[in-house]
Amino acid sequence: MKLQSSVITVIGHKLFWYGFLFCIVWGNSLIGTTDIKNWLIENTLTVIALLFLIFNYKKYKFSNFSYLLICIFLCLHVYGSKYTYADNNFGYWLQDIMHSSRNQYDRLVHFSFGLLLYYPLQESLLEGFKITKYIALRLPVLIILSASALYEIIEWLVADVFFVEEGISYLGTQGDVWDSQKDMAIAFLGVLLASVGFYTYSVLKKS
Repeated sequence: MKLQSSVITVIGHKLFWYGFLFCIVWGNSLIGTTDIKNWLIENTLTVIALLFLIFNYKKYKFSNFSYLLICIFLCLHVYGSKYTYADNNFGYWLQDIMHSSRNQYDRLVHFSFGLLLYYPLQESLLEGFKITKYIALRLPVLIILSASALYEIIEWLVADVFFVEEGISYLGTQGDVWDSQKDMAIAFLGVLLASVGFYTYSVLKKS
């Protein structure tokens, strides 16, 4: 009875369904990938992020809403690894809709990085690290901007030092010499919108 009760509890938990959804998207990205080497490189940070969440689960649990945002972002990221970011099917659809000269999926994920991860960061700083609300509302903006810059450095190292043959596919610059700067800028825009939106919601909630 205890085992049955535990199984029912786990299945009934929202986190279980977030994980289930992610596993489906992740598995689909592997099965249908057009470039297995690029898929492995792209998902290195995915594995690191998952291990971090799993091993720190007992120490700190995010809210269900934060886990939902994290799940959406990770799904967007692994879906991008299926076709490579520069040749993503959804990105081509966006390209047609926006009448753009490039596949826009890469920009979408960088924007989502800032937009979707602001709240989980803010929550962990406020609840986990007990940082003052004033700082917790603002520090995620700097963290996202710094993380975006660090990611661009990692991309350079991976593409130019460690996996030169896969460099072009992994970077997905699509001929834009300012791609790294634009990626950081779009992530910055995402986190700014999230921070302003959350601050406005907090003010309206109090009034």
